[in-house]
Amino acid sequence: MLELSIPGRPPMRVAHLVLDYNGTLAMDGRLTPGVAQRLTDLATRVDVHVITADTFGLAAVELGGLPVTLDVIGAGDQAVAKRALVERLGAEQVVAMGNGANDRLMLEAALLGICVLGPEGAATRSLVASDIVVRSPADGLDVLLHPGRLAATLRV
Repeated sequence: MLELSIPGRPPMRVAHLVLDYNGTLAMDGRLTPGVAQRLTDLATRVDVHVITADTFGLAAVELGGLPVTLDVIGAGDQAVAKRALVERLGAEQVVAMGNGANDRLMLEAALLGICVLGPEGAATRSLVASDIVVRSPADGLDVLLHPGRLAATLRV
């Protein structure tokens, strides 16, 4: 369990981290540098879930050996599938991180939504649906590993 204390807000108790893969954790199907270690570190505190359409077919290989649950979704309504995962886990205990248009609903539903504005950009609606915006997946994972950074951003 990850406990996040934000001045002016009720305590957040996080049990699950739900992550988009392509554009969020990976570029062109490959994990970005530093992500694997951060996922390993976070997995000691929360259950880590990666949900993806796996555009490049590399998610299982790139995430192999990491303490994450991988959920590859089909070409149907991916936004609804991602939100459904967040809701099934208990949205009030989920931090979600993504960047694409199909991430908007999960970012809205989660207790805390983090949008990654990386090299691929980010869908404007997902950006607006998020609680915070970061420059890279490493930055997004680091605010959870170092919650004081999150407090400085979200305090009221």
